[in-house]
Amino acid sequence: MKGKRLSRKERERERQRREIMAAAHILFSERGYHGVSMQEIADQAEFAVGTLYNFFKSKGDLYQDSMLEETEKFMGQLTKVLDEPVDEVAKLRSLVRAKGIYFLNNASKIRIFHAELRQASDSAITELDSKIQTKRLSLMKDVAAVFESGMKKGTFQRIGDPYILAKSLDNITHSFLLSWIEDPEQYPYPEDPDVILNILFKGLIQD
Repeated sequence: MKGKRLSRKERERERQRREIMAAAHILFSERGYHGVSMQEIADQAEFAVGTLYNFFKSKGDLYQDSMLEETEKFMGQLTKVLDEPVDEVAKLRSLVRAKGIYFLNNASKIRIFHAELRQASDSAITELDSKIQTKRLSLMKDVAAVFESGMKKGTFQRIGDPYILAKSLDNITHSFLLSWIEDPEQYPYPEDPDVILNILFKGLIQD
């Protein structure tokens, strides 16, 4: 059944919201939460600042909606990788590679976000991180299913609970990526996903 067709007024409102979100995302990505004002976002979107408050109660709400939308796109990319018609080892390799590509392409805004998170100076930032972690844990269920499938096929040894293994892999890749963001020359993210996966694979894959 097709969804209800939006009226012309509703389409215009949605268009304005999308333009505000796009402008906000550009500025937040470049300068972080504290480096941007609602007036600057309004100028970037070419709207009066009052128009922004017709859609968002505060800069914090706009920040969270903007960054969560980006997070959902990223999670969607990872889910798509896990749905590929390949074996379990290939899925995990593609997952590690996809995470690396995203971080490499978005290093600046990720670096800014983590710097602000360490300061934890505003509830909008800590609340956003909590929401991101919730989405991250949801993805872990899909990764756990890959481990479970591999165990049932005999590709992987059952050395631990699939969900714990999924979280372990996520934490390992996250550590590699954050180390790269802090010091890319000393801690380059490996091009070969097996550099990361072998931390688990050496004890996981049957000889």
